[in-house]
Amino acid sequence: MHQRALEEEEEEECFFQDVDLLQNHGINVADLKKLKAAGICTVKGVQMTTKRKLVGIRGLSEAKVEKIKEAVSKISSDGFITALDVAEKRRQVFRISTGSQELDKLLGGGLESMAITEAFGEFRTGKTQLAHTFCVTAQIPRPNGYPGGKVIFIDTENTFRPDRLRAIADRFNLDQNAVLENVLYARAYTSEHQFQLLDFVAAKFHEEAGIFKLLVVDSVMALFRVDFSGRGELADRQQRLAQLLSRLQKISEEYNVAVFMTNQMTADPGAVLTFQVV
Repeated sequence: MHQRALEEEEEEECFFQDVDLLQNHGINVADLKKLKAAGICTVKGVQMTTKRKLVGIRGLSEAKVEKIKEAVSKISSDGFITALDVAEKRRQVFRISTGSQELDKLLGGGLESMAITEAFGEFRTGKTQLAHTFCVTAQIPRPNGYPGGKVIFIDTENTFRPDRLRAIADRFNLDQNAVLENVLYARAYTSEHQFQLLDFVAAKFHEEAGIFKLLVVDSVMALFRVDFSGRGELADRQQRLAQLLSRLQKISEEYNVAVFMTNQMTADPGAVLTFQVV
């Protein structure tokens, strides 16, 4: 049993390669700090970032970016791997229980790591309640070897309520304060702030490797509807949203975490945030 625990710990530690490894290939510490400040903390993170975005980081010239990319290519292959290698990598995927056996069945065992799970629907259909529930169930170990872990919750609509977590913790006979201590919360106020928080998320996942298991975004679209109004800005909005979703997917793969996001549906794609009388 102890040997198995050690093996699992080693797997977590070697899941990603720290960006500091680039120092062995001629990249100076100052430039590595700039990468980390931008939320790029792993070798794979550099691979996932375009040269244009890297050049946009203050202090990184085109020449430096070329050198960084060259160093990455020496450490990690950009080419093809066999299906057997992919299958081996997929063994590290875990599933977080939803707290409902039937919902777990529908999802093939629960929320899957290295993937995004989206709950969408109209106003007041239980999406945020699911998000709160998963904050608790993500902390519960499972018989299949899933150890449980911490959660990061990004709130864009001021709907997060710790009291909900307390009630859900009681349902699963968990210590309320311990559950709340394991949930890291941030309130996003603009779509740009939402992007900035993801840089912090990546840094946190890197800092506490293997500890965090779930990232919740509730909801993913709300701030984009406010910051990009009407059909005239629809194309810009969709492009920025696509970039955000790409960032979320890369984080899930880079750090082997599950991502759960909610999305309120609207019949008018050019509509802005509305308030309903209840």
